[in-house]
This record gives sequence, structure tokens and C-alpha cells, in this order.
Amino acid sequence: MKLWQGRFSKAEDEKVNDFNSSIHFDKRLYREDIEGSLAHSEMLAQCGIITVEEKNKIHEGLKGILEDIEKGEIEFSVDSEDIHMNVETILTERIGDAGKRLHTARSRNDQVALDIRLYMRKEISEIMVLVKALIDAIVEEAEKTKDYVMPSYTHLQRAQPVSFAHYIMAYAQMFHRDLQRYADCAERMNLCPLGAGALATTSYPINRKLSAELLGFDGIVENSMDAVSDRDFLIEFCSASSIFMMHLSRFCEEIILWCSSEFAFISLDDAYATGSSIMPQKKNPDIAELCRGKSGRVYGSLITLLTMMKGLPLAYNKDMQEDKEAAFDCIDTVKQCAEIFTPMFKSMTVRKENLRKAAAKGFINATDCADYLVGKGLPFRDAYKITGKAVALCEQKGCDLETLPLEDYNTLSPLFADDVYAAINIEHCLAARKADGGPAPEAVTKQIENLKENLKKYE
Repeated sequence: MKLWQGRFSKAEDEKVNDFNSSIHFDKRLYREDIEGSLAHSEMLAQCGIITVEEKNKIHEGLKGILEDIEKGEIEFSVDSEDIHMNVETILTERIGDAGKRLHTARSRNDQVALDIRLYMRKEISEIMVLVKALIDAIVEEAEKTKDYVMPSYTHLQRAQPVSFAHYIMAYAQMFHRDLQRYADCAERMNLCPLGAGALATTSYPINRKLSAELLGFDGIVENSMDAVSDRDFLIEFCSASSIFMMHLSRFCEEIILWCSSEFAFISLDDAYATGSSIMPQKKNPDIAELCRGKSGRVYGSLITLLTMMKGLPLAYNKDMQEDKEAAFDCIDTVKQCAEIFTPMFKSMTVRKENLRKAAAKGFINATDCADYLVGKGLPFRDAYKITGKAVALCEQKGCDLETLPLEDYNTLSPLFADDVYAAINIEHCLAARKADGGPAPEAVTKQIENLKENLKKYE
């Protein structure tokens, strides 16, 4: 029998019952639901709304239910609709009338709002650990590859010399911002909606701040209607997750390109690659491709929540039941991708020689050649034009700027001298870019140390 059936004269249609039920996905909130009920009953007892004896029975019963759920000894019922009513029904079956008093001064509206906040608080904390582990892995690799010179790219065309360390530290900075976004989201989320009731609190003399304190919240959600109808925190979480997955997807694209024969900058460990059913030579970066593809699932969760909420009047509406599946899938996808990408990255081999060979091509020291002429007193735009002619001459002769004979340089400008070769040496070009945030080894070292310091707050 439904807990709310007193108002109705006929049974719910079986298909409506199945359509309305959420137990098949919100059952994962069982621990948070019981945790919230323990705090709620403690508050009720301290406020004199239920007796201490009733509270003790409720606590004993709830702890027994938690233990039995985790042993796999409880089967949830679709007829009880959701995790909240399932737990309450089982509790009442076990302890009698005291179980019926648990829902005093509470609605499923503030109960579910509480459960999802408690659950998200835990999950964000776990995701932040995974994101930090990824950043740590990047930093560890960067410390080993500060002198691995390689080309950078714009428009996927070789641009200027950087180090492998500098390249991957760009992603470390992106993931650091993701970490900050998750921390901000968790902080804004950490307010307690319990006591808001259905939408207008209750006439019982409850203590909302006590409930918040018992559950480790920073305070209460101040407006009771906002407390039960707000899902900003889920939208913000999915937004932060979408940005994280966008960054991860971009990094995956780099990995996919770098392990191709055309680049050959890295080799993936065999444990994190797959083969082909027909082509024996293939070693495919499927893990990176799957992470790249799964970004779409996370974007979908964000769009689901935004669309679900955009036209809802205050306060609670049944549409909001759709929040959990979207949020849960987002959580699962982000955690799965972060957990698999990090060991894949840590186990890959960086091919230093191939990075250097690529750096020797594409005239990535052309800007340095122009800067050399500027150092001789030529305006930059004139130096730029002369260097462009030097590149064109190299292409005609089938050489690069480092091997173009001095006499050919002198046909373009008498300012060229023997010291041009030292100025455009790729390693020199890298080392010269020591401005803060630059790719020179000493600048990358400073960047690494700054990031390590910033990450201490997340330990």
C-alpha cells in the first residue's frame, strides 16, 4: 500500500507505477538517505518532537537496515517508489509505530534535496582526488622532459620550439582550473535543505541549524522554496565536469595524434592499447578515443539538467526526478575516464629523438631568425620579410635555416654573420624563452614549482 494512498480511491495503474518509480536508480542514495534520517531523528528528539526512546529505536532500526543493504540482504520494492519510502517502509516493518514518526516535520522534497547534496559532496571529493592524481602525473612527466625540444603548433602547422614538459604543463594548468571549479561547486553546495518540508517548512519547533551541524554542512539554505526546487549545484557540477571532459578530450586528441606513425612522438604501453580484427600491425589508442567520445555523454547530462529546469515554476515538480540519472551518469563517466587516462599517460613512452627530428623541420626557428636581425638594428617588420625570403630560399634548396649557407643569407641581408647559426639553434631558441610562463627549462621549472604550491590546498 502506498504511504500517500489515503487521498485516492483506486489503485495506481501498473504502468504508471513503473513510470513513476525511481528506485531502480535512486537506490544508490541509500547511505545518504539513512545518514539524513539519523540526523533528522536526532534533531526531532533534541527539540522534544519525538521521545529519546523513539529516537533510539529509529537509530537502531536504520543502522540495521544500512548493514543489511550493504550485505545485499534487502530487495527494494517498486511499489514503495523511491529509496526514501523503501527505507521508511522497511523501518516501520521492523520497529513499528516509532518508524512512522521519522517523517515528522519532513517531506520527500527536502529529503531528496538533502540526499543528493550529501551524495554529490562525497562524489565531488572523490573526483577531485582523481583530477589531482592526473595533474601529479603530468607534473612528474614534465620534470623529466624539460629539455625534450619539440615543435608547437597553430592550425596544426609547426610554429615555434617548446619542450614536451611545457606542452603537457598547459594541460596541467587546465586541470588545475577544473580542480578549482569542483572545489567552488562543493563549497556552494554545502548548505542543508532539511527542514524546508514540502516547500514552506513546518509548524513543528524544529532546529534546522542543528540538522545542518549534525550533517557537516556550513549552514542552511535560507529560503524553503529555493531549498526544495534548486538544482543549481547539479548543473554547476555537470558544467564543471563538461569543461573537465573537454580538456581531457583535447589531451586525448594530442595522445591520438602523437602515437600515430605520422607523429611518432610517443608510444602507448601495450596494456592501454588494442589491436585490429583484420590488420595484424595495428596498435590503436582506443582508450584515448573512448575518453574523447565520452565527453559527449557528460555534455548530454548538462543539457538534460538545463532543459529540465528551464521552465519549472516554484517549487518542486516531478520533472526534477530526472536530475539523478543525468548526474549519476555524469559522475560515473568522469570517474571512469579519469581513472583510466592517468595510468595510460603514466605508462606511455616519450620518444625524445622523434620530437627533436620534428623540431628540426618546419622552420620553427624563423621568429628567432627575425629577432636576430632586430638585434642587429633592423625594424621587426623588415626582419620578418627578410626571414620569410630565407624560408622560401631554404624550400628551394631543400635545406633548413640551420643549414642554409651564410653566402645565401648574405644575398638577403648583409647583417647576417656567423653568429646567426648560434642564434637559430633550436635548443638555444628554447632556452632563450625564459619569460614567466615560457618554455625554457628554467621557466618550466618555476611553473612546476608554482603549481605544486597551489596544489597543496587539495592534499
